[in-house]
Amino acid sequence: MSTKLLNYTNQSIKGAIQVPGDKSISHRAVMFASMANGTSLITNFLAGEDCISTINAFRSMGVNITQENDNVTVNGRSIAGLKEPLVPINLGNSGTTSRLLLGILAGLPHHFTLFGDASLTVRPMDRIVVPLSLMGAQIDGREQGKYLPLAVRGKELNAITYHTPVKSAQVKSGVLLAGLLANGTTVVEEDAKTRDHTENMLQAFGVKLEIDKNTVSIEGKQQLTACDIQVPGDISSAAFFLVATALAKNSKLTIDEVGLNPTRTGILDVLKMMDVDIDVVEEKTIGGELIGSIKVQSSDIKATTIEGDIIPRIIDEIPIIALLATQASGKTIIKDAEELRFKETDRIASVVENLKALGANIEPTNDGMIINGPTKLKANKTNSYGDHRIGMMVAIASLIAEGTIELSDAACISVSYPRFFEDLDKLIN
Repeated sequence: MSTKLLNYTNQSIKGAIQVPGDKSISHRAVMFASMANGTSLITNFLAGEDCISTINAFRSMGVNITQENDNVTVNGRSIAGLKEPLVPINLGNSGTTSRLLLGILAGLPHHFTLFGDASLTVRPMDRIVVPLSLMGAQIDGREQGKYLPLAVRGKELNAITYHTPVKSAQVKSGVLLAGLLANGTTVVEEDAKTRDHTENMLQAFGVKLEIDKNTVSIEGKQQLTACDIQVPGDISSAAFFLVATALAKNSKLTIDEVGLNPTRTGILDVLKMMDVDIDVVEEKTIGGELIGSIKVQSSDIKATTIEGDIIPRIIDEIPIIALLATQASGKTIIKDAEELRFKETDRIASVVENLKALGANIEPTNDGMIINGPTKLKANKTNSYGDHRIGMMVAIASLIAEGTIELSDAACISVSYPRFFEDLDKLIN
């Protein structure tokens, strides 16, 4: 397990960067291109461990995929052309790969076995297995298919109307992809709209959908046609540098070519609520996704309450928002975020444990946390617990903590941001 010593105390952040490609979009681009007829070129692909797991999964099903740095060429086999793998599919640490892939595999006439690393093996899969079973899927595993490893015997699927009990784009996407292979029209209803990259990209590949507010319908048996995809910069990765700049003294940063999909920009709304000096410029739309540049500078932070429909739009950014709240004037309350307990770690527990170790005044609740600020942070031993978002949060904390922080399992950051420390060092002044 890798340990990294972090000491960026009192450093400023200045300059401009582009963050790696969006993880959610990179996953979907490989999946849909593999299922399409023809050859697709994916540019600015995130070559992190999770997305490589998606590439390897489709290679095991006979898809010819070549990768050169952040450019990926996929020679699609069509949905019917996907083959039965010779060996079990290793999903690594990727929850996105596992849940979306289950939706695809459930309707293919083959047998599949899926497994993952220690962290993925304890993440709940029943949230997608249950609706797929309602469609006729045959999926078995530990505790009636709640956990990996899972065995899938592909079956003919029938459409359903499904109201998602959890705020999860992965569940919505998995059901829609199963609906693509099913007989009839599948309908997915949500209480609050989750990220819609699946809907945007399916349409880019020629699939017709009906979208009415928080309801999406897809007719089965449609075919995908190859297209080229430019992956925008990942706003979830950008969030760490946005907060770093707001916290550090005499700092000013521009992040270019960032994805600004409205289902993902909750972080910008929260930063504005907390009085961060931030602005978005040079907006444009590419492949159905809004892209632009974000400018941010050092700010005096104000506490706020974060709850309700904004939570699905910031679910991956809450760890870094919690760090920001430790330096805010007043009490910040985060609630309705129980989904955090089912990420790579229990993120409520791991955020609170690490920030408490650094001296923050923070307490967990069942569905979030309460943070009183501002509080001076001091170096201590910390642990990412294999969660890339927790690791990056601790690294940014070292900008404002006195002394040298010891971070265990820093290597996990490569899951979503392989050059994170390289970019951080480049911006330090």
